[in-house]
Amino acid sequence: MRASFVAALFALLTGCASMPRADDGVFFDDFSQPDLASLARDGWTVREKRGHPGLDGAGWGSGAIALVPDPQSGAGGNRLLRLSASTDGTPQGTTQAQLCHARKYLAGTYAARVRFSDAPVQGPEGDVVVQTFYAVSPLKFDFDPEYSELDWEYLPNGGWGDARTRLYGVSWQTVRIEPWLAFNQPHQEFRSMDGWHVLLMQVASGTTRLFIDGELRAEHSGRNYPVVPMSLNFSEWFSPGGLLAGTVGVVRRYEQDVDWVFHARNRVLSPAQVQASVEGLRAAGTTHTDSVPAGTPALASPCDF
Repeated sequence: MRASFVAALFALLTGCASMPRADDGVFFDDFSQPDLASLARDGWTVREKRGHPGLDGAGWGSGAIALVPDPQSGAGGNRLLRLSASTDGTPQGTTQAQLCHARKYLAGTYAARVRFSDAPVQGPEGDVVVQTFYAVSPLKFDFDPEYSELDWEYLPNGGWGDARTRLYGVSWQTVRIEPWLAFNQPHQEFRSMDGWHVLLMQVASGTTRLFIDGELRAEHSGRNYPVVPMSLNFSEWFSPGGLLAGTVGVVRRYEQDVDWVFHARNRVLSPAQVQASVEGLRAAGTTHTDSVPAGTPALASPCDF
């Protein structure tokens, strides 16, 4: 009943010719779950495994993920997903955050409303911290030809050989982690992105289009186009070699918030159509829906990359 109501509402809001049909599959979550156990029942996995990316030896885990009231909505209102990355300048004193959904996303439209932050909520500013929204497949071996990744990576304090604040929108062909050698196509926004933004990717017919707050910013195609299903992820981590010098023992903590995430399978939706869909779902009281089919058999979905 709910699925048919949502489909009808989609058609009413934006025109049935341009909206996802029920059999295409729609994923939406606005992170209204009361706790992490409820988040897990809705298909989300909190990363626990150590390793790439981030600071070698740093921890990951549920302590870095929270569901919190939206301070802009008042009591009983909207809720947010919060990722927290903290460090005291040592690997053992560093915790990073990653949350993953199932590996079943490929062509279609991806979007999320994300709050990036330039300054830590605790401690001095300057660590190379990376705040992200992305889709990725496992890297089975160096230069895996089926490796697929599409991501947004915000570096408020610069890093990776460039001190400028910037947002990357990157589509990947393949990579070798150690020693590092990557083949990808990046788009860079050299400006502060502190605050709320809607990040959107249209993936169809061999081209990935990247939108920021409704504006088309880049088109990527060719060998960087994804070829296998990917998981849906958010993460916040510290870049190796990028911690502030002389601050061992001084805790720094950064936060990244997510209001909602949306995927329309095999359909290209405009930013306006995505916004109308999200508003329609919320108006209908739908805080989570997932009709995107898994593969047959379903693919393993490790939350470790």
